[in-house]
Amino acid sequence: MRAQADERHPDLRAALEHLLSAGGKRVRPTIVLLVGNMLGGNPDRLVTLSAAVELLHTATLVHDDLIDGALLRRGTPTLNARWSPAATVLTGDFVFARAAKLAAETESVPVMKYFAETLAVIVNGELTQMFTSKGIANRDNYYQRIYAKTASLFETCAYTAAMISNAGDETCETMRQFGYNTGMAFQIVDDILDFTSDEGTVGKPVGSDLLNGLITLPALYYIESHPGNSDVDELAEGGYADPQRVARLVAAVRASDSIQKAMGEANRFVDKALAALSAFPAGNEREALIELARYIVDREL
Repeated sequence: MRAQADERHPDLRAALEHLLSAGGKRVRPTIVLLVGNMLGGNPDRLVTLSAAVELLHTATLVHDDLIDGALLRRGTPTLNARWSPAATVLTGDFVFARAAKLAAETESVPVMKYFAETLAVIVNGELTQMFTSKGIANRDNYYQRIYAKTASLFETCAYTAAMISNAGDETCETMRQFGYNTGMAFQIVDDILDFTSDEGTVGKPVGSDLLNGLITLPALYYIESHPGNSDVDELAEGGYADPQRVARLVAAVRASDSIQKAMGEANRFVDKALAALSAFPAGNEREALIELARYIVDREL
């Protein structure tokens, strides 16, 4: 990944180094490598693909932080905290381009097509979230949002790793289901952490999704069980712009059983992911994928 800025403008090299040194869980490339190794894929192609998906993820974070005005990520200043908006956008564009180049180096046209389609899904999801999802308490809307935002790339990681490992259609579909379900669980837990973690841990205000008008699964469970609540009723009318109202709702969600219900749903997605893995013989990679899926719902709340 670092090599993608070799022989480029020194500020681009410094920016990519800054982004990569901030760390992260690297869950997405881990899925690529584990699935591909489990299926006997070529190690060099798998490393190239894993670097491509992680760079794609990194590029989306660069643009997300700019859109959200976020100044910290993982406790480290974001690019837009240090650079102008124009320079930040261009850096994100560069990282997208290098991710696409790496995807092409897998020498698989189907992988390249799937990769490009995933980027389109992510961007469409961001635009939908920005323009038509504010204040909407609707499960279908929520599932579509978290698929576009997170699960689509998890799905791509598992599916394309199987594709370049020359797996059959049935195996590729099973891996796609594994990626989809782990991705959905991952985002639900992230949404739970938005309510349960402290600002120092997540690097943003508790309940920041609600403050941005985005109603996630814990809030949905609360809304469904508290019809007629004035704070809830005002959300659709822009009530999320009132910090005091949002603070009351966050406290109410935390004090209710909505967090546990949302976690139960995340666990159900993980169970589906584990069921997909049951079709494969025991081995180190399968066991590691099982542990990864379980880790998703074991993160500290």
